[in-house]
Amino acid sequence: METIEEKQIGSYVADDYRTAAVFSKYGIDFCCRGNRTIKEVCQKNNIDETELLDALQMAMHAQSGESIDYKSWPLDLLAEYIEKKHHRYVEERIPVIKQFLDKLCKVHGERHPELFEINHLFTASAGELASHMKKEELILFPFIKKMVKASISGESIAAPGFGTVENPIAMMMQEHDNEGERFRQIAQLTNNYNPPADACNTYRVTFAMLKEFEDDLHLHIHLENNILFPEATKLEKRFLSA
Repeated sequence: METIEEKQIGSYVADDYRTAAVFSKYGIDFCCRGNRTIKEVCQKNNIDETELLDALQMAMHAQSGESIDYKSWPLDLLAEYIEKKHHRYVEERIPVIKQFLDKLCKVHGERHPELFEINHLFTASAGELASHMKKEELILFPFIKKMVKASISGESIAAPGFGTVENPIAMMMQEHDNEGERFRQIAQLTNNYNPPADACNTYRVTFAMLKEFEDDLHLHIHLENNILFPEATKLEKRFLSA
């Protein structure tokens, strides 16, 4: 039987999203790198295992109306939610943040040359995310919805052109890792989104928007890596074994 120390971080957050705040507090990536165990991450990052487990227990037992049980949602609803909420958020925020970063580079770049690297990283992320989301919307999500519909109706489904759902999922997860690494670099360059003492209001707003963007991306990736993708893989295997 799996012990709590051996339970993967992503599973904790999938079971109760309130634990995400605890992992974030300790600097633990629960979305892109959610396949690590508590024991592994504590040893690698020199974190007191008992202290972390106590904090997780407190979060899970806290009375809060904010916790959403995404794990109980039908897969087609979860895919639709990710597309309508998180994909739309990314599409709306990217041009705004890009405009602000361009302005900061022009006005403050001489005193804060790190702004140019932040702008470069965000621009690269924007381009990759646009392509990534289209692949999900046009290829992966429609197939997941088709599997859900077929499982309800009892119909069979034709094999997809990509072979098995594990193939696009593997690609999506690799791209998630790439974005996670980019935002780790952005967080480091921005001193965890803390603007310098001479920052103007635009500077502060831009850093706040970058932090919000990263937070949304973490939830977005978590919902896919730790819930949607594993459950879609299980559903496909049920069809193949039938």
